[in-house]
Amino acid sequence: MNKEEIVKKLYSHIDEIPTLPQVVPRLLALFNEEGVTARKIADLISEDPALTTNVLKVANSAYYGFPGRISSLEHAVMLLGFNMVRALTLSVGVIKSLPERKRGFSEEALWLHSIRVATSMDEITKQHNMTSEEKGYIFIIGLLHDIGKILLDQLFPEKYQRLFEDEQDAEADTSLLARKEQETFGIDHAEAGAVLLKRWHFPEVIWLPIMTHHKKELPADADNQLISLLRLADRVSLNYDRPEDLCPEECRAELQTLRLDESVLFDTAQVISDSEDRIRAFYASLH
Repeated sequence: MNKEEIVKKLYSHIDEIPTLPQVVPRLLALFNEEGVTARKIADLISEDPALTTNVLKVANSAYYGFPGRISSLEHAVMLLGFNMVRALTLSVGVIKSLPERKRGFSEEALWLHSIRVATSMDEITKQHNMTSEEKGYIFIIGLLHDIGKILLDQLFPEKYQRLFEDEQDAEADTSLLARKEQETFGIDHAEAGAVLLKRWHFPEVIWLPIMTHHKKELPADADNQLISLLRLADRVSLNYDRPEDLCPEECRAELQTLRLDESVLFDTAQVISDSEDRIRAFYASLH
């Protein structure tokens, strides 16, 4: 099956996956309105019990460590901030829409890694000037960057599981996995994830960095800074406990794009290591 046939099958079967909760696109539009308030956001979130529960669970999780119990949705929105609430509502909407099944890889490991990437992107961003619009989507990009693995596993379960059986390091080395996916399907999990996110009408600022984070050649209109940020965060999150593997030669181009010193990777790795309990608490709150 060549790439065109694979992509055709992706599009023909993608309608089998439920759409996002109706409240999610309405929330996206609301966040972009001028003068939006925490009360308006809380009122709209409250229309979806699952989103309401997860926002409150995250606000009360050890990831933030807010003092006292937070029971008011409006209070949670104010404490978490609009960017995090937008990230939560989108991510929870995606997670709840994907069919549950036994997979050929650890779904818990995938989401823990994704939360580490999102946290790493936030941490690296503190040392890099980015526009307010980019900052609003950074956590979402990190959290959903490997969503294509679930889609490929959903559509091609036996073939996809064999990639993990054939390569013991495939789950730990996403670049190696992406190469194996290309050889098997003609498309990798990054491209597959972008197909799904475009189907759900996510903005280009989210799906384009996800689609290209394993590509050597980038589209002319790609935001190299966002892609470099995702690639660096991915590497830190895979190797945060192995400092010797944090900055191989290929990551120096990404640091140069962002005009950062490699010390930021070691600082971020330390933050991830220190935040492991918080990250696991965040994962628990998403489910």
